[in-house]
Amino acid sequence: MNPQDDAAPGRSGVSRRGFLGGGAVAAAATAPLLATVADATPAAAAEGDGLVAVRVAVNGEPVTVRVDPRATLLDTLRERLEDLTGTKKGCDRGQCGACTVHVDGRRVLSCLTLMATTDGREVTTIEGLADGDRLHPMQRAFVEHDAFQCGFCTSGQIMSAVALVEEGRANSDDEIREGMSGNICRCSAYPFIVDAIRDAREAMR
Repeated sequence: MNPQDDAAPGRSGVSRRGFLGGGAVAAAATAPLLATVADATPAAAAEGDGLVAVRVAVNGEPVTVRVDPRATLLDTLRERLEDLTGTKKGCDRGQCGACTVHVDGRRVLSCLTLMATTDGREVTTIEGLADGDRLHPMQRAFVEHDAFQCGFCTSGQIMSAVALVEEGRANSDDEIREGMSGNICRCSAYPFIVDAIRDAREAMR
């Protein structure tokens, strides 16, 4: 196949590459943008450029960032803030839990949370759990129980697990499984994840 065929116009005068490019732009422009933080008020728009100024505490550090109103918390953490790539982009549809972080102590899916809705709030990521070189009890339990394999989902699993214990919803193995059902592990380390949460629960009390 000639590599130039995709760029060549067809009978309609529109090339395949031009059609696909235009379709992608249209889809991006019309896709609904969802937030998972309840009762959140978006930051005020900055003058002129359409960006919004967001003032937020990330892992205890005050941060001010100007973002597009459509920017997600996930993309802002990974692409605009330094050394905060522990939050993973998995499905980018709120279905796998790999992007879980805490906003004001509540677990949220950062891929579905608009950055603008975090104005004036506190965001905690996986990087904010440890105290210096001292791991959080949940992080330590995941290591001790080999509760991960490839590790891609692990930061989201740990952030959900910490919130689950703090919510008081990790009182039995069945309750842990139910509370963690939104976090997918493609390596199927689920039994070890339950073991880790059970042990960390005792250390967190």
